[in-house]
Amino acid sequence: MRWDELMDRAGGVCEFCGAADDLVSVDVPPEDQVLLCATCRAEDAPAAHWRCLEGAAWSATDAVKIAVWRKLGEIDEMWARDTREGMMMEPDVLARAQDMEPVVEHFDSNGMRLEHGDTVVLIKDLPVKGAGFTAKRGTAVRNISLVPDNAAHIEGRVEGQRIVILTEFVKRK
Repeated sequence: MRWDELMDRAGGVCEFCGAADDLVSVDVPPEDQVLLCATCRAEDAPAAHWRCLEGAAWSATDAVKIAVWRKLGEIDEMWARDTREGMMMEPDVLARAQDMEPVVEHFDSNGMRLEHGDTVVLIKDLPVKGAGFTAKRGTAVRNISLVPDNAAHIEGRVEGQRIVILTEFVKRK
């Protein structure tokens, strides 16, 4: 899309937050573009800034909806999850947004792929914060769950407690 067309569509402001300064065209793979300000392009934008996505989620432009949906998926806050789940998108637009979703794969300490429901064994003693016990080396953790947005974490039950375990401290049985 040409710069002037993009500026006309966006009304000369950032399509996420509405700022008018330092605008740049940003690619939204596979074929779209959005107009974003420096803050919305920054990796270290303040967490409160991203609340602007709640309004941008209602954009009539598919490229903006896709970019907002993807950005909300990167934010680990309840409001972001709620906003993302509540977005109204046509099935084909949602499919385009999901095409670029990163696949999170979980691997044990030996590089073996972990799957939901696997059994793993702890390879070192792990103090369990807040539970007041130590999960001992050699403990089998059955029927694990994979944390969908973090490849370094799995969940399992040890001594009756559901805990989060770092994958670097387990091996697949």
